Order: sequence, then C-alpha cells, then structure tokens
Amino acid sequence: MIPLKPKYAVLQKIRNGKETYGITPHIPGGFVTPDQLIKIGQVAKKYNASLKITSGQRIAILGLEPQDVEKAWNELGMKPGVKSILSIKNVEMCSASFCKKAKQNSNELGMKIDKLYHGIDMPNRTKISVVGCKNGCTNVYTKDIGIIGTENGYKITVGGSGGSNTKIADILVEDLTEDDVLEVLDTIINYYKKNGKHKEKLNKFIKRIGFEKFRKDILEKCNVNKK
Repeated sequence: MIPLKPKYAVLQKIRNGKETYGITPHIPGGFVTPDQLIKIGQVAKKYNASLKITSGQRIAILGLEPQDVEKAWNELGMKPGVKSILSIKNVEMCSASFCKKAKQNSNELGMKIDKLYHGIDMPNRTKISVVGCKNGCTNVYTKDIGIIGTENGYKITVGGSGGSNTKIADILVEDLTEDDVLEVLDTIINYYKKNGKHKEKLNKFIKRIGFEKFRKDILEKCNVNKK
C-alpha cells in the first residue's frame, strides 16, 4: 500500500486530484561531487522529475509520484536535507576556498559545523551561514547564526531573519579563532535549546530576553575574547 505521506518528502500542489512530492538530498555547503550530480540527474530522469537549485544550496527533485519517493531515496544513497522542520536545516557556505576576496578559508570550518549540527532538533528551524568575508555571499546577515571571516579571524552574528519579517543580525563577538567559533556556537545552540520556547525563532527568543542578557550569558560560559 502506498503511504499517505512519503517519508522525507514535501507535498506539492495537487492538480486534478493528483499528488506529487519533492525531495531534497543533503549537499553540505552546496559542494556536490560529479558522481553525486550524475546520480541526482539519473534518478530525476528515471522518475520523470524536475530539478531545482534551492536557496539553501541544495538540489530539489520535484514532481515525484508518491510510490516513487522511497525508491528515489534508496537509489540516491544520500541523506535527506531536512529530517525535521524544527532543526538546524542549513549550514550554508560561500566558496571561500576558491575566492580571492576571502579573508579566511572558512569552508573547512563550515564542513565541521555541518557534520556536528546539521539536522539536530531545535526549538524552531535554524539556519547557520559560514562565509569567508564580510561580503556575505550566502545572505549571512539574515541568518539565525552567522560566522564571518575577517582579517583578525571570525566574528559571530545572531538573530537575523529573512522572509517577510526581515531583520539584520547583531554582532555577538569578534576576533575569534576557529576553536573559539566552535565553542561559542556550541554554547549558543545549547542555550537556545534549553531556554527557547517551542517554535520560538532565535531572533524572537533574543528579543524576549534582551540581546545584552543573551550576549552576557553566552560569553560567560565561553573562554574566549569578549570583544
């Protein structure tokens, strides 16, 4: 029997009573190997699906029949990009390793963060962006947590928001090493998980308790430069 809601799939528009679904494999930082790209194309072609490059640096496979979703996942051999809406959905990265403007080669750090945190449960959907310079090519300034390469290391921003309630993130701390970034980030995530309300976005949580309290509580737990 065909399941009513295929796993790790999003229901699309229902046309003439017909349901189709989209799936999105996890592609860390948008860096996809040639073999993965070929496999995605083969699966889409086999099931007569369309491909869409998403704003989250992934490739969505759209227009799948309900009975083909599980087969497509099995053939892809890739993890889902989103297992739960209330999670760390994205760890987005610029192309710092290849960019002449990058102040830090932030891709290695971004990949570490993706492995540590992608998909973990959170009070609400949470997006992290890791970039090599202040140009912020992944819209880092509107992400829940931003990690930005500078001449002196990294700075971390928090509380950004896109969509219809756009908000520019606030600078939490600057002049961090990679190890400092990992320590502060882990502290932010655990503090938000412990104290944020169910479905409360990070920027709403920070607004509720006050930015200065948030900053003080985070930095008091970390052995880093307090600038």
